[in-house]
Amino acid sequence: MTKTMTALCSLLVATLAATPANAGGQDSRSMRVGYSDLNLRSDAGRDSLQRRITNAARVVCVIEDSRQLALRASTRNCRSAAVESARPAYEAAMAAARGSVTVSDTAAAAAAITVTAR
Repeated sequence: MTKTMTALCSLLVATLAATPANAGGQDSRSMRVGYSDLNLRSDAGRDSLQRRITNAARVVCVIEDSRQLALRASTRNCRSAAVESARPAYEAAMAAARGSVTVSDTAAAAAAITVTAR
């Protein structure tokens, strides 16, 4: 029971860390990336989750005109920061998949990572 509670707390903290508060009145956009259908113990499952996170970063960091170099650089920076925002939750999911922490079936069914752009 203690391991399950520790795992749930770790996932909660990782999720909260991946969803930063709206600082300084800046707009932030986020997207939930589910992974309960993936086997994170396999290379294919990990690759799929990484692709989903990258695709979510593309969605939350919209570029208006790729011909403008400043917008292109800004979008690239936004996407990198969005992927980085998901890293704590991704690492927690990998730890759970490796068996470093025990996750209940309920927590695994609701497994998702939030990708946020500011």
